[in-house]
Amino acid sequence: MAITKWSHVETAIVVGGGIVGLSCALNLAKRGISTTLVDPAALPRAASWGNAGHIAVEQAEPLASPATVRHAWRRLFWRGGPLSLPPREMAAWLPFVIRMLIAAQPQRFAAGKIALAAVLAEALPAWRRMLRDAGARDLLREDGHFVVWETARSAKIGRANWARADIGTARFRDATIDEMTLLASLLDINPAGAIRFLGSGQIADLDALEKALGRQYEALGGIRHVAVAERFDINDGRASLVLKTGDGLAADAIIVAAGAASGRLLAPLGHDVPIIAERGYHIESSQTDWPANLPPVVFEDRSIILTRFVSGLRVAGFVEFGNLDGAPDPRKWARLRAHVGALGLSGPMPGKEWMGARPTLPDYLPAIGRSRCVPNIYYAFGHQHLGLTLGPITGEAIAAMVTGAPFAIDLAPFDIDRFGRKRGRHARSS
Repeated sequence: MAITKWSHVETAIVVGGGIVGLSCALNLAKRGISTTLVDPAALPRAASWGNAGHIAVEQAEPLASPATVRHAWRRLFWRGGPLSLPPREMAAWLPFVIRMLIAAQPQRFAAGKIALAAVLAEALPAWRRMLRDAGARDLLREDGHFVVWETARSAKIGRANWARADIGTARFRDATIDEMTLLASLLDINPAGAIRFLGSGQIADLDALEKALGRQYEALGGIRHVAVAERFDINDGRASLVLKTGDGLAADAIIVAAGAASGRLLAPLGHDVPIIAERGYHIESSQTDWPANLPPVVFEDRSIILTRFVSGLRVAGFVEFGNLDGAPDPRKWARLRAHVGALGLSGPMPGKEWMGARPTLPDYLPAIGRSRCVPNIYYAFGHQHLGLTLGPITGEAIAAMVTGAPFAIDLAPFDIDRFGRKRGRHARSS
């Protein structure tokens, strides 16, 4: 079906309360479009507000890669690693893993790397613009981050791996003597090696970020509707949104930015959406001696990241494939506490627990585009580990698409129809 440009979009609905959805809503409101953000505001909250706060512009290589496939067995949870494939969730993760293996083939991986690097190159500039407009520039820290290894062997291998990797606009150097001394003084271990990335960033506090962007959105006249999106009704080829309460909402443009729940909304319309809930865990504490000005620290041997926010210290990790509504695994929090104890960190034990679902597609590229099944529907989801990183640039992309404005990045590689189409069976006509 040919897609025509909507020249006069006056109203929009954005489904999703994470950083991607909020960024889309903000950018639409900035362009004078009357915008309603449909936010479930329920637990577990969007992964945007529970992640490590790291703006990871260095991750220009999709995780669906030959290297990931080669080393996956070493990284399984039962071997002490971060990767969990729960047997009870096999029906969810097995089809996903098969499609990921296909996406990890060298030619597909190379094409994905080009696409991902292009959008990551604009991630930090988009963050600067967003926080400047929100009057919250102080929430963006551009101090890079550390990667630390605990043995000479892992340091040699890890540094060599990063030297071979495509890290986009970022770069790294060996940690200085003073930096190594500082890290060692904070830990019960003596790091065997460390590098410092330059060009990456961090959000100083995610709660403060959500509040600042929310204030700006409301100042622009944006409406936040606390509700759960249930499905779409189709009438004369246009969609309206039906909430779980049974109420309906209509707009010229509807943007699906519902994270891991996006597939449930789009699949009945005819899209193949092989998304999975890639769950991550963290513990955090407001009581910590960790320096407030130290950038995030990745302990690569343990596959965890430590981030000092204004509100305290957060320790995050794990990649657990499963269903969006699956119960959390308490062993993950126990493993995080074991890492914290081994490192000798003060503050984050026992710590507040959190689990959230990263929305992940098999090729580890996001879905950003306009539906070919129902032309007033757009989508922005599937950002996997890069939702925070790519939120603002995704919002700018969607606003340009909706209004017909030019956009500098080629978004064709992020079209959801790269996974194919299926017959729509559940969309109702009024």
